[in-house]
Amino acid sequence: MSTPVASLEPLLDRLGALLSRPGRVVLGITGPPGAGKTTLTTSLLERLGSAPGHLPMDGFHLADVQLDRLGRRDRKGAPDTFDVDGYVSALQRLHDAPDRTLYVPGFERGLEQPVAAALAIPPSARLVLTEGNYLLLPDGGWKHVRPLLTEVWFVSVDDDLRRERLVRRHEQFGKSPAAAREWVSRSDEANARLVAATRDAADLVIDLDRS
Repeated sequence: MSTPVASLEPLLDRLGALLSRPGRVVLGITGPPGAGKTTLTTSLLERLGSAPGHLPMDGFHLADVQLDRLGRRDRKGAPDTFDVDGYVSALQRLHDAPDRTLYVPGFERGLEQPVAAALAIPPSARLVLTEGNYLLLPDGGWKHVRPLLTEVWFVSVDDDLRRERLVRRHEQFGKSPAAAREWVSRSDEANARLVAATRDAADLVIDLDRS
């Protein structure tokens, strides 16, 4: 199912239907790099107020010191540059210990580093939003993510627009224009192809091209 998003109302209605069921709802928002996952998640969190929790996949980036040790820093953002086991464990704890506050890492864009225990998900949060590239990836440890999510929404946008967003983001955080474009064409696009292949597994495709 694909739906254009001119407003958040249809998505909020769908969330309301999910929350009518018993238990905690963990909503995954996925899509390729630069598609607008974080923007959509932020908009939903703002509309929903203080009630939902937030568990960003980006908080489970391996720190640069680990990427250097593993020789993977030039591929930062690829599936094997995340602590997928830690991410899965955090998702599992949302279900196994709903009466406990869960502290999870955030990601500081200015530093391009994870920040431990930056976010807290209280027991009162019946809805938790988690966004990231690889929520539907069927390989390795990522295959354990989908069973822990109530639904997964895939954010789609025009590829040219998405790439330009990524270039601007890399420039904003210190790369030269040439280095930003090289990183997008080499690294981000390789990851985007992996994510695009998971689109059909999503419960909902959100088409931002027509929003």
